[in-house]
Amino acid sequence: MTKHVLEPNLWIDKYADYLFNYTVTRVNDKVVAQDLVQETFFAGLKSAANFKGDASERTWLVSILKRKIIDYYRKINSNKGKAEVRINYTDEETEGDWLEERVADPFDKTAENKIENEELGLAIHDCLEKLPVKQAEIFKMKTILNYETKTICNEFDITPSNLWVIIHRARTSLASCLENNWFDAK
Repeated sequence: MTKHVLEPNLWIDKYADYLFNYTVTRVNDKVVAQDLVQETFFAGLKSAANFKGDASERTWLVSILKRKIIDYYRKINSNKGKAEVRINYTDEETEGDWLEERVADPFDKTAENKIENEELGLAIHDCLEKLPVKQAEIFKMKTILNYETKTICNEFDITPSNLWVIIHRARTSLASCLENNWFDAK
C-alpha cells in the first residue's frame, strides 16, 4: 500500500475550495466556513507529525475539518443553546434528562468520549437533514445561528406562534430520530 505524504504548501490550491464548499453547506455562513477551513489548515500544520500516510491528504484534512465543525456547534450551543435546544428523551435509567446531559464531556479527552461526541454530532446532522427543508432551516436559524424571532418570522412570512410550533415539531422529530438512530444504537 502506498503511503501518502503531506504537502502543506499546496493545501490552499488543492483543497481550499473543496473544504470551503463542504463546510458552508454544514454551517450556512460563509465567514464561519472560511474561519473553520483556516483553523483546519493550522491544525493540520500543527499535527503534521501525527500524519501516518494511510489516508489521503484530503481525507485527513476533512477529518480535522469535521472535528472543527462539531466543535463550532458545541461552542455556540454551550450556554444559550442549552436553553434553546433541549431535546427530551426517555430510557429506563434516565427518564426526563436532556440531550446535553447525554453528550460526553467535551473537556474529557478520552478517545471513547471523543468518538462518541463526533458520532453524536454526525447523528444530529443526519437527523436535521431528514426534517422538511423549511422546518430544518427555521430550526437552524433559531437554535444554531441565534437569529431573532422577528427576523425569522419576516423571512418566512410566519407568526411568532407559528415559529414556535415549527421549532417544537422539529425538536420532537429530532428527538425521535436520535432515539431511533443514536440512543438505541448505543
